[in-house]
Amino acid sequence: MKLSELLAGHDHEVLQGDPDTVITAGTCFDAHRATPGTLFIAVPGHVGGGPEAVGPAIARGAVAVLLDGDSEADGAAAGVCVVRVPDTRKAAAAVASRYYREPGRAMDMVAVTGTNGKTSVSYMVESLLRIAEGAEVGVIGTGGSRIGDEMIPMPRSVLTTPESPDFQYLLGRMRDREVSTVVLEATSMGLLTHRVDDAFIDVGVFTNLSQDHLDDHGTMENYRDAKLRLFQGLCRRAVVNVDDAVGASIVAMMPDAVTTYAIDAEADYRATDLSTDGHGTRFTLHHDGRKYPAAIPVPGRFSVANALATVAACHVLGHDLAGLVAALDRMPTAPGRFERFETPGGTSVIVDYAHSPDSLEKVLTTIRGFAKGRVVTVFGCGGDRDITKRAEMGEIAGTHSDLCVLTSDNPRNENPEEILDQITPGLAATGTPFERYADRRSAIEYALSAAGPDDIVLVAGKGSEPYQIVGEQLIPFSDMATVRELSGL
Repeated sequence: MKLSELLAGHDHEVLQGDPDTVITAGTCFDAHRATPGTLFIAVPGHVGGGPEAVGPAIARGAVAVLLDGDSEADGAAAGVCVVRVPDTRKAAAAVASRYYREPGRAMDMVAVTGTNGKTSVSYMVESLLRIAEGAEVGVIGTGGSRIGDEMIPMPRSVLTTPESPDFQYLLGRMRDREVSTVVLEATSMGLLTHRVDDAFIDVGVFTNLSQDHLDDHGTMENYRDAKLRLFQGLCRRAVVNVDDAVGASIVAMMPDAVTTYAIDAEADYRATDLSTDGHGTRFTLHHDGRKYPAAIPVPGRFSVANALATVAACHVLGHDLAGLVAALDRMPTAPGRFERFETPGGTSVIVDYAHSPDSLEKVLTTIRGFAKGRVVTVFGCGGDRDITKRAEMGEIAGTHSDLCVLTSDNPRNENPEEILDQITPGLAATGTPFERYADRRSAIEYALSAAGPDDIVLVAGKGSEPYQIVGEQLIPFSDMATVRELSGL
């Protein structure tokens, strides 16, 4: 497709070369991913890209370049078309969408945002549509990108919400495979940096907002505003949790286009009569004056809220409500989300992704609701991330546990022991006994050895992540695989 066609209607200035240059190999931000026929988009500050990477990208075959703002072409761009746009990220979304022939228009698009529940709701949407209708569903999120059970290979650097060149490529692949519905996790940074612009999202789902990612956004207000971008022109309809104050505010932002769900507040989809045990939760779903008995294979109020979001989103897309509710109890649990295991000695182990104060508290209070013995919690906090939540998470863990084991959770470029030092004051204030093992395997081993037959060990923070980030290295490590190995299975 010609560059001029990709940019038609978008503010741009041709600095040099032929704007009818034909782009045959897509777009990219990373110089090392450029190939002959690529449009290189020089996003300032992008690791592996930016204006300084124009030369290497051209050397690898890029035939045109998009520059940002006041940037000027230099000698490295000789012989190729160079175009300047006001914002390369905004332009990148439009260009990539057009290059792949606007694939979002061909499928039902569901985008899920919020602090907690994005992965679970995405997984539930996929599971319900597959179980209830045998639908082919595409998923883009924390666990990678896939169509059904088939993973789409992508570079390891690709984010939960991929940059727009990768995102639109994935949508194109899914469209070409005749996928009927795509569900994606829309992170705050993904929304802020225009990664899902021009995706033609049919339903935007808002789950909740609590403290997280202040290392990226600085304040909760900035974090909230990034999430709300999804409901400011990026989606056609919204499904929002009105038990959450931010979710409730979306109702006024999209008059006549919002569907609500809640457990406590009045809503279009509401759950009552919750009954939870170690195997799941039963409840009554209310909608449009009718009651539907429902059950899910995951314990807890937060899981019921996720189920309401899922059912509401699918029903808004036109799927049969009774069939969706009937399929709820047949859903498999999402890997690393309240994933359960029982050791040969009778200790229950739960592996969960909870890594924020709110998510850790919700998981622990749920476990407390059905635990017969002690609760032993293994957790840590990520390095190079918001340090203000560390003592708070220590206090939450200590308040709801009988024994805590502090350990590393992707320490990245921080000293693991210093991270544990910052968690300790909050934990120590509760009086709950605790141990420290910077080595995560040793921490899990100690927790299993300290737990008895009726006890529950929660291994929190990493969920299904298959690695531990130490420095710049991804070291293979799985919480559940480690639990199984240490249990002799």
